Formats: sequence, structure tokens, C-alpha cells
Amino acid sequence: MSENMSVRFENDILETTITNLVIANRILAREDVIDDFGHVSVRNPLNPDRYFLSRSRSPEVVTRGDIMEFTLDGELIGNDHRRPYAERHIHGAIYKDRPDVNAVTHHHARSILPFTMNAISLRPIFHMSAVIGSKIETWDSQDEFGDTNMLVDSMEMGHSLSKVLGESRVALLRGHGCVCAADNLKAVCMVSIGLKDNAKLIHDTLQIGELSYLTDGEIEKTSAMLLSPMPLARAWDYWVARAGYSGI
Repeated sequence: MSENMSVRFENDILETTITNLVIANRILAREDVIDDFGHVSVRNPLNPDRYFLSRSRSPEVVTRGDIMEFTLDGELIGNDHRRPYAERHIHGAIYKDRPDVNAVTHHHARSILPFTMNAISLRPIFHMSAVIGSKIETWDSQDEFGDTNMLVDSMEMGHSLSKVLGESRVALLRGHGCVCAADNLKAVCMVSIGLKDNAKLIHDTLQIGELSYLTDGEIEKTSAMLLSPMPLARAWDYWVARAGYSGI
């Protein structure tokens, strides 16, 4: 491959990555996962020590021009003077601690919030929610930082949260929301949507009787199937259409 072809190929990869990040913002807003203050990021596929994230803007209106690039320590690449998300350190810390993770969401889907403040497990009860995994821990900022503004606005806090996330795909934040982590943008959308749906289903089930969770084996086998290329592509096409991007 010639140098020019190589440059064009790399540019195409970055352009596709940024396009999909914008669409992921719109998808998660459309699916009532990310509200006006949540965010989604993706690791730079050509430089794993950097990631892409919108400037501080509501996901429903994020455009290509809003996307910024950061080091894993949250330092902006370039001279953009617009304000970044204060909680970008959630993303950088997880990317730093989890080389296997290439996409992260932080959101406050209302259905999951009650589960950040009680002992009822958010373990999957629905096969399509198996992607959230069997282990979901809750991070409490009070444990290390006492009274704060409840934002994860430093690398120290980001790494503390990342430690609770561990090797899982989901961690809850007491009285705040959650983080979801996955291998790619399509997968992190499926995890984020599955978490929201599972929380609603648990709440509804508790109104009529006892919970029956999926087994460890069911969660492992079903999540592996759902996070494989074909189901992810099918789900992504559906979300893209619902977000108003059908046909692209």
C-alpha cells in the first residue's frame, strides 16, 4: 500500500469512527438512555492512548463538529477552546485501566436510579439484557471522597469508579447513574439499552411477584451470542432508523 493510500485509509477509519460516535449519541438519546447530561465516547482506533468525546453538549444535538479528542488523562488534543465534559475522566480512567474497552457511556436512565440506592440486584432477568453481565457493583463516592458535587470530575475519582467496575460491563453510581463499557460502540449501545430495559422489567416484576434471574451460564452464553457481529448489526440498523438515520 502506498503512503497516500495508507493516509486515505486511516482518514476513512477516523471519519467512520466519528460518524458512528455522533450516531451513537443520537441513538442513546432517542432510546431514553442518555439525557441532557450523559455522554458516550469511543477510543481512537488508530491510537489507543486517545479517545473521542463530544464537547459539553446534550447528546441529542451532538454533531461531527462537536467531537473532541483527548489523552487518557483527559487532556484536550489541539486548541479547541470550547468547554469539555467535566466527567470526561470517567472515560479516560476506564480506557486506561481496561485495554479491552473501546467504548464507554455514562448515563442517568431513570429506571436504573432506584437500584443505585438499594440492595435489589440488577442482574439480568431478560435474555436480551444478558449483555449487561452477571456482576453489577455500586460505586459510592462517599467512601473515598465524602460530600462532593456528585460529579466524577477528576482522574482520581475516575480510577476509583473504574476499580469498582473491574472486569464487568456495568457499574452503578449511588444516587447518580451508571457507566457501561464494551468492545465497540454498537456493543456499548446494546449494553446501555439492555440495562435500562432490565431495570424497568425488574421494577414491573416486583409489582406482581418474586424475581427469577438468569443463571450464570445463561448470561454467559446469551451475551456472547448477542454481542457477536450479526445481532449487533441488526440491532444497530434498528436504532439508526429510529434515530432518523435510515438509509445511510
